Amino acid sequence: MEASRSCSTILALILVASMVINGDPLVPALCIFGDSVVDAGNNNNLQTLIKANFPPYGRDFVTHKPTGRFCNGKLAADFTAEYLGFSSYPPPYLSQDAMGTRILAGVNFASAASGYYDRTAEFYRAMTLTQQLSYYKEWQRRVAKSVGAAKANDIFSGGIHLISAGSSDFIQNYYINPLLNNVYTPEQFSNLLLKSYSNFIQNLYNLGARRIGVTNLPPTGCLPTAITMFGSGSNKCVSRLNQDASMFNTKLNTTSEDLKANLPGLKLVVFDIYQPLLDMITKPVDSGFFESRRACCGTGTMETSYLCNARSVGTCSNATEYVFWDGFHPSQSANEKLAQSLLEQGFDLIS
Repeated sequence: MEASRSCSTILALILVASMVINGDPLVPALCIFGDSVVDAGNNNNLQTLIKANFPPYGRDFVTHKPTGRFCNGKLAADFTAEYLGFSSYPPPYLSQDAMGTRILAGVNFASAASGYYDRTAEFYRAMTLTQQLSYYKEWQRRVAKSVGAAKANDIFSGGIHLISAGSSDFIQNYYINPLLNNVYTPEQFSNLLLKSYSNFIQNLYNLGARRIGVTNLPPTGCLPTAITMFGSGSNKCVSRLNQDASMFNTKLNTTSEDLKANLPGLKLVVFDIYQPLLDMITKPVDSGFFESRRACCGTGTMETSYLCNARSVGTCSNATEYVFWDGFHPSQSANEKLAQSLLEQGFDLIS
């Protein structure tokens, strides 16, 4: 199985390389929405405690400096941008880099601790998906002013829009919030999130977006922080959390199929990150990793954001051996493998 997956990844990379041989990206723009898995630095400019713009975050990035990415290096979205042929990554919309012609190739609106449920982001003073969509409209106006309406519409319809959300809604809100978990079952809360997801996709569609990719939930019960918080002293994945994630993912697939059936011309791909990440966690050696329970930063059992810092005792020296960088987020090496899996699944978005 692993050999066949490696072969298909290599084939996908070869095909993409041949398509970008003339030096132009495969699509005119890449816009990113969602949470900390794809936040490239927007939270640096918000009054929130959910930040990653300090060491040791970013130590293995190209600049070897923290950028606000919740990783030791590149995010899966960064690798995706590279595979699509972009020479730079979509700049965080709230940063000074989102200026001039740089925004024409797309921007990053994601905000750590955001989710489909706006109150999740509000609780952490992060940027809600509603606000991200508002900034997207503002970006569209800026692009149209720069290149004219006709070319701008080509950018909007031809560009890829990626969304990563839902994990924070469960881990950082639902499971720890009695105002939610005493009122809603996991299935009812999922329905609430999926209604927001459906509205978000329809809003993007009404604004001209036609190529949209959304990641499903990871095996949330296997995140180091989740095991520490909800594992009752066990060192194994929390099955009920994984069951909730699987249930949500099934509903996400159904909702997405309904959206495609009702929105003519929409290319909507649900990217499965659940299984690829679960494979890395349960069979780390097969994927080239040494450790999948403990994260690299600190004790590896809890540290995220400010708990993962330059003084965190025990931080590993070689993150390439670890599936997780901090208690919540994959390492650069894991992100690269996830991005390769996304590449295999997403050809419909570039065809």
